[in-house]
Amino acid sequence: MPNRSQVDAGAAPPPKIAVIIPSYRVAGSILDVLSRIGDECWRIYVVDDACPEKSGDLVEAECRDPRVRVLRNEQNLGVGGAVVRGYDAALEDEATILVKIDGDGQMAPELLPNFVRPILDGEADYTKGNRFHDLNRLNQMPLARVVGNAALTFMTKLSAGCWDIFDPTNGYTALHAEVARYLPRDLLSKRYFFETDMLFRLNIARAVVVDIPMNSKYGTEVSSLRIRRILPEFLINHTRNASKRLLYNYFLRDFSLASLELAIGMLLLTFGTVYGVTHWVSSYLAGVTTPAGTVMLAALPVVIGLQLLLAFVGFDIASTPKRPVHPALIARRQPLARAAAAAPHER
Repeated sequence: MPNRSQVDAGAAPPPKIAVIIPSYRVAGSILDVLSRIGDECWRIYVVDDACPEKSGDLVEAECRDPRVRVLRNEQNLGVGGAVVRGYDAALEDEATILVKIDGDGQMAPELLPNFVRPILDGEADYTKGNRFHDLNRLNQMPLARVVGNAALTFMTKLSAGCWDIFDPTNGYTALHAEVARYLPRDLLSKRYFFETDMLFRLNIARAVVVDIPMNSKYGTEVSSLRIRRILPEFLINHTRNASKRLLYNYFLRDFSLASLELAIGMLLLTFGTVYGVTHWVSSYLAGVTTPAGTVMLAALPVVIGLQLLLAFVGFDIASTPKRPVHPALIARRQPLARAAAAAPHER
């Protein structure tokens, strides 16, 4: 961080790092989390998401940290709704980087500099935790979480196009403020799909996402996540995001050889599958053997279609964003800000 003399000499001012903590049923841990946030943080927003434990009141009564601001949602909006509320407040206060930490004590606030540094160094627009980096510590994570996360990661890679990341539902994140301003925050999923939907929106914005190794602590906290309840929602949302991403990136924003590979591959695979199944069922019902020519006519489009789709996936992986977008967003916003500041003097 720059010192006072550097700032006085004309160097860039130190970044305003804001921490957003969604608060719902975390009264037993929120004060400890707040006490462990380091001096590098400029402001802390605790978002009481209609918490039945009145965690916002608890923070106001017990926490003496002048950086802390308590925001209250009149009704429970879910983790995504609470984070967006914190984002909006931090952006209004002209924060530079927005860090989201859960209030349940599973995420170490001491790791905050690790999440912020790649953004300050111009290497990333968004950083997120990865609990799978150290394989020796996987035995500390419940098996159901390991298996579920692996499945969710694969679905997220397909739907969001973030092929370089793992652990997509990890909620320890940092985001550059200019990218947050650019994202359609009102369209982000408000509940458990929030982190995954963020990755989809970031890919559409061509933002660079970087994983940060971390460990999580699993204690006596009770998760409100119910796999059976959210699984249909996740499948629907992943399918929707995948369709949108492919349409935006390969047919509306650009059209390339990969677009042809995707379109022709899907057509051939669909035709071969439908043609083959239809004739196989017809032959089975008639009690006759399916002719070899019919089998080949079904198999050939399937094989060629799969090859084209694999080629498309290779192109999609290679096109993962590598250059952060926040410098360009800053450059685009500065003239607008100067014009807005000069306008009152010109009247």
